[in-house]
Amino acid sequence: MSQLMRIGWRTVGAIVARVWAETGGCEDRYDGLRRIGIDEVSYKKGHRYLTVVVDHDTGRLIWAAPGKSAATLQAFFDLLGPDRAAEITHVSADGADWITTVVRRRCPNAVRCADPFHVVAWASDAVDRVRRQAWNEATGRGAGRRGVAVGAARQLKNTRWALWKNPENLTDAQQAKLAWIAKTHPRLHRAWALKEGLRLVFTLAKTSPPAAIEALNRWIGWARRSRIDIFVDLQRRVVRHHHAIVASIEHGLSNGRIESVNAKIRLITRMAFGFHSPDALIALAMLSLGGHRPQLPHR
Repeated sequence: MSQLMRIGWRTVGAIVARVWAETGGCEDRYDGLRRIGIDEVSYKKGHRYLTVVVDHDTGRLIWAAPGKSAATLQAFFDLLGPDRAAEITHVSADGADWITTVVRRRCPNAVRCADPFHVVAWASDAVDRVRRQAWNEATGRGAGRRGVAVGAARQLKNTRWALWKNPENLTDAQQAKLAWIAKTHPRLHRAWALKEGLRLVFTLAKTSPPAAIEALNRWIGWARRSRIDIFVDLQRRVVRHHHAIVASIEHGLSNGRIESVNAKIRLITRMAFGFHSPDALIALAMLSLGGHRPQLPHR
C-alpha cells in the first residue's frame, strides 16, 4: 500500500487510526455483552503487549489497549461502566492474578472460568522444570563417572518433546524415550504422569463434567502426595484457582476464541512487518476483527 499510494508507512498507520476513530463510534460495541474472554498478546520485541477483550458469543474483538496490567484492564471496565459490567455473566482468562483481581472487583456477578489450555500448560512447564532438575543432577555426579554423567545428561536433554507431546502424537522414537525415562528416572516419569492426569481432567470435561470434577479433586490429592516439590507447588496453584477451573468444566468455556483472535493479530503484525505505534495496530485489528464494515466512498 505504501508503494501503491506513494506515502510512508507512518502515514498509512495514521490513516488507519483516523478511519477507526471516525467509524468506531458508529455502533455500540458493548450492547448485549454477556460473556467475555480476556488475554494479552505480544506485538513487539521488548515485552510489548496488548490486552484484548473478545465477545464469546460473536467471536468479535471488542476492545484492545497497550499494556499488560491491572491498570490497563481497569480502563476497559471504566469505559464499560458499572451497569454493563454487572450484566456480564462469564469471564474466561488464563488465571493471571492481575486479571482475576480486576474481574473480581469490577464484575462481581460474573462466573470466572480458567482457560483449560493454560492450566495444562502449567503442568507442562512443571514437567520441564523437573526434567531440568534431573539433568542438573546428572551433570553434577562425581568426576570419576563424568563420562557416564555426560551421556545420561545428553539423553535427558533430548527427551523434551517426548515429555511434552500428547501420548497419541508420539513418534516411535519418542515412545522409546518415554519407556527409557520410566526405567531410569521414575521421578521424572511420575511428573509426566501427573501432567497427563491433569490433561485427562479436561478430556473428561467434554463428555462428563461431574467425572472431570471428581478427577480434578483426585489429581490434587495425587500431586500433594507426589513428593515432587514442583508439583506440590502446582497443586497449591490449582487449589487457589479451583473455583474458576470447576466453572470452566461446568460451563464448557475456554479462551479458544481469544487465542484465535490473538493469532490473527500476530498475522496482521507480520504482514505489516511490525508497527511503530500500537495505536495503528489496534485500529487495524478492530477494523479487521471487530465486525465493523465501514461504508466505502461511492458504494
